[in-house]
Amino acid sequence: MYENAFNAIEKALRAEEGISNELDYVEQTSWVLFLKYLHDLESERRDRAELEGKDYAPIIDGAHRWDRWASPKLGGVPDLNGAMTGDDLVRFVDGELFPYLAKFHERATGPDTIEYKIGEVFTELRSKFRSGYILRDVLEIVDGLHFKTQADKHELSSLYETRIRRMGNAGRNGGEYYTPRPLIRAMIKVIDPKIGETVYDGAVGSAGFLCEAYDHMRSPAMSAGDYETLQRRTFFGQEKKSLAYVIGIMNMVLHGIEAPNIVHANTLNENVMDIQEKDRHDVILANPPFGGGERREVQQNFPIKSGETAYLFLQHFIRKLRAGGRAAVVIKNTFLSNTDNASVALRQDLLEGCNLHTILDCPQGTFQGAGVKTVVLFFEKGEPTRHIWYYQLDPGRSMGKTNPLNDADMADFIAAQRFFTTGPRSWIVDAANVDGKTFDLSVKNPNAPEAEALRSPEAIIDAILARDAETAEILDRIRGLL
Repeated sequence: MYENAFNAIEKALRAEEGISNELDYVEQTSWVLFLKYLHDLESERRDRAELEGKDYAPIIDGAHRWDRWASPKLGGVPDLNGAMTGDDLVRFVDGELFPYLAKFHERATGPDTIEYKIGEVFTELRSKFRSGYILRDVLEIVDGLHFKTQADKHELSSLYETRIRRMGNAGRNGGEYYTPRPLIRAMIKVIDPKIGETVYDGAVGSAGFLCEAYDHMRSPAMSAGDYETLQRRTFFGQEKKSLAYVIGIMNMVLHGIEAPNIVHANTLNENVMDIQEKDRHDVILANPPFGGGERREVQQNFPIKSGETAYLFLQHFIRKLRAGGRAAVVIKNTFLSNTDNASVALRQDLLEGCNLHTILDCPQGTFQGAGVKTVVLFFEKGEPTRHIWYYQLDPGRSMGKTNPLNDADMADFIAAQRFFTTGPRSWIVDAANVDGKTFDLSVKNPNAPEAEALRSPEAIIDAILARDAETAEILDRIRGLL
């Protein structure tokens, strides 16, 4: 129902000179959608208060309400003659609306409130619309979208996810916001979070892990108490980058989580030795950024010093887990075999302090545009590793934009992992056999068919000469028949 509306929004944005790429498309669509969502949320709360005979205190005041500036109506019909447009609309949005919304920080009682989210979003973002006429077109399209039913939110979240995926595939830095959803869903099925447990991602990005975990955990038959638990006390995360924070908030809102517990902060600024039991979580799902080259003062927050961002995140995740907690974390496959001191020490820490029970080896092309091979580490905190089950994912094709990872590709891994089944693509390594000095965890499939030995240059030349001689003999015979 809403596909045409999203296409119309993109068409309008392509004509806006202040918006130049897929990241801009998602960013600018996000703040407009967010304000329309707030309008529908307020309408729902107001109606509920009236039914219960209670007063309702609006979040957004009259002058800044959606139906006063974005969608003025006269008798229920859009009053386009009375709507701001052109330069007047741009001046209102830039000079009045955004500054007003940014001040919500001052009235927020905590990071889990909708007021905090509003303040964070509009402190970090700015409107890139230079044409008030194009902005007016976008507002009129978005005004026709509704966030009132679960069906509405499901369709809108699916369309929004499509735009995030497109942004991730567009290159530049868009890929850092997008982890393939089939991989996320497989990780969640293995970890299997339950209602009553908390789920954490310290590198939220577009919030794909938290959104998919929410979809996995909710059910139509759950009680009102369970629904409230999912809404308020289950999903937590942190995100450093402004655009990713906004996209993550919007994605969770579209999935049905009204006030996501996402904090706009650099996770690595927290000293891991200061993490207390109250700060820990039952489940961690994450794909932390690779590379990074973190500053020396940031590295001081970790016992194992490293400029590799992912190594710092992994230390954070280990210490953020409760005893008995479960984690699934994506990391570069070079982590398994690098010989630098940080890699060796971190592998030792992981093996001795956690049960690293599964390593999923992902093929090249799993992450579009990333240019690196990755593995997924599945571990539980509190018991040392005794056995590691490896699985080498092989979809049987070269993956790319036209052949991305899909859910069917992950089905055998999910089924085999349940019982740690061994086969041509899976095997078990006894932790006692891991080298006690290097703690090398390289993916070395003992069940793979042996590759033919490479021939020497002399052997290759001899084979070519033999084929040439054979060809000459056949041609001579043919000539004799003519």
